[in-house]
Amino acid sequence: MKLSRFGQKFTSGAGIISLMDDLGRALAGDDEMIMMGGGNPGHLPEFQKLVKQRLREIAECDLSIRDLAGVYDPPQGNLGFIKHCAALLKNEYGWEVGPDNICLTNGSQTGFFILFNMFGGTFEDGDSKRIRLPLTPEYIGYTDQGLEEDLFISNKPKIDLLDGQMFKYRVDFDNLDIGPETGAICVSRPTNPTGNVITDEEIEGLLELSRRHGVPLILDNAYGVPFPSIIFTQATPLWNESVIKCLSLSKLGLPAVRTGIIIAREDIIRAVSAMNAIISLAPSSFGPVLMEKLVSSGEILEISAKMIRPFYHDKCKRALAWVHRELEGLPYRVHTPEGSMFLWLWFENLPITSEELYLRLKEYGVLVVSGHYFFPGLNQDWKHSSECVRLTYSQDDETVRKGIAIIGRVLKDIYQETF
Repeated sequence: MKLSRFGQKFTSGAGIISLMDDLGRALAGDDEMIMMGGGNPGHLPEFQKLVKQRLREIAECDLSIRDLAGVYDPPQGNLGFIKHCAALLKNEYGWEVGPDNICLTNGSQTGFFILFNMFGGTFEDGDSKRIRLPLTPEYIGYTDQGLEEDLFISNKPKIDLLDGQMFKYRVDFDNLDIGPETGAICVSRPTNPTGNVITDEEIEGLLELSRRHGVPLILDNAYGVPFPSIIFTQATPLWNESVIKCLSLSKLGLPAVRTGIIIAREDIIRAVSAMNAIISLAPSSFGPVLMEKLVSSGEILEISAKMIRPFYHDKCKRALAWVHRELEGLPYRVHTPEGSMFLWLWFENLPITSEELYLRLKEYGVLVVSGHYFFPGLNQDWKHSSECVRLTYSQDDETVRKGIAIIGRVLKDIYQETF
């Protein structure tokens, strides 16, 4: 089959394709793999009970069933859900947002595809703009989003070495030179893959750069505040007209409903809505109808703070303890886990590449993600990028413990083979 440039670009070699294929096969039970590589959220019985109750309520109401699956929403998304989102954010945080500042997309991934290609690429006047990632490693799903090549330009972080085999990435403002080639700045908070939460001071620094250069700051809060709030340190919720805030229902425990939420200036929302109409007619109604009651009551914030966050924080602490136990004696460090559902492991002077480590672990029945995928736009060789792997601790504890034990055994064999 002969493919266009578009077809070739979006069917070959993307890390996210490999990741989602591994995830789907493992979760479908096609093989007996320990899935520690994907971003599938954990299963919280309390949250699932709430979802079942909402589905029963919807099933008993003909009007709700119609809204759930029987009509198209407008391209902006379900207007009732949007209205309640705007009220929640304004009442809780004092943000000056109304319904015209919010648009829904079929998942955050679709939202980022739209935003990145709105602000990056070739413009009518011939200018070429790129999306600036001020702190890599960054989310694997960004890498292949551009309709044009080399959409991203990124910066290496500062690395703070901490006690107890830990470390932390920080934005290197001294070497963050933003010029006319930058169309937007984007950062995730917490960061997927590392669990890093950039500080309020770092956010202010990026905001100052965005204002100075007249470009938006895109904040990917798929794991962060205000929901699902999988964040274990202090982070002030922020929005203003320089910011494009991106939220999701996925990490609450609803990845299949594919509901992304974009909060931005009205002209940006109108543009995203227009692209929704062309790409998919309208966003899915399922997630908004399912969650509208929890948003209108504000209960979604309480669920995030008292149910979702403690669940992951407890799992994180247990997984970190297993890592320290199983990797004892190896030259490893762990990025201090401040949020999300991942641990980012750095094996200094790893004798093989992280991609080869991924393949070796796969042979032993454990799926992780090679770190080299998480450095989009870093146009320089950096050994560190091939010394890291991402693993998730969202699965059940016994699976996570078993997977970490296998990782430890395989790594010890690798280092012993070399030395």
